[in-house]
Amino acid sequence: MNTIETIKKQCQLLRLGAVTPGVEQLADRAAVEGISYLEFARKLLELELDNRKLRDMERREKAAKLPSRHQLELYDSTSAESLPKVRLEQLKELSWLDQNYNIILMGPSGTGKTFLSAGLCHHALKNGYRAYFRTMEQLMTMLRNKDISTLAKAEYRRLSKAQLIVIDDIMIISETKVEANAFFHFINALHEKTSFVITTNKSPKQWVEVLGDEVITTALLDRLLYRCEIIQLGGQSYRMQNRKSIFETSE
Repeated sequence: MNTIETIKKQCQLLRLGAVTPGVEQLADRAAVEGISYLEFARKLLELELDNRKLRDMERREKAAKLPSRHQLELYDSTSAESLPKVRLEQLKELSWLDQNYNIILMGPSGTGKTFLSAGLCHHALKNGYRAYFRTMEQLMTMLRNKDISTLAKAEYRRLSKAQLIVIDDIMIISETKVEANAFFHFINALHEKTSFVITTNKSPKQWVEVLGDEVITTALLDRLLYRCEIIQLGGQSYRMQNRKSIFETSE
């Protein structure tokens, strides 16, 4: 077994997955460029570290359960009722996340609430935060099953360690009093250590109509609104303005 094959075998044993296929190419470059042994070692380790960062990001994105569209650079800030670009750039600084602030994105369907919230979640992930995107339905399913399902219990533990949780369409489904109480206790347990980005088509005053309990709703709003920025989005539905058709445009 030659030296390259020996190194590859050693890399496999050490679980250096990125170095194993790249060592020969790096060795050839080192010979051509005449780099030192220390520089060669640095490049090998850098290759492995970059690969591990990439795989870690892929794992965290999978756990976050982001919707397919979440690229903030694609957000259209030109509309008068969109989030202005300067405000978006301020949100991307993530100082609100470091200070445990919450954000409520409020507005009609199709005005970019989900896109913005998913984009902020992805941006937080890229900057090393533990961030997750969940619909209200997914969250309530987890809370209903966390005491009887191993998967739901693991999900609860995962979210309990989050630095950011996006809750999409928070008031789109009606909850029973038991479920409303479970949701309140979830928020209550996390509100001082976790930031929330919430999307909703209802104002906070209308939440009591969905939750059906004024006491629980008041206590919930007390925790969410204490350190919170409410962003109102308006205008026509982006999806309706850019909808696709199966028919060709008539002349």
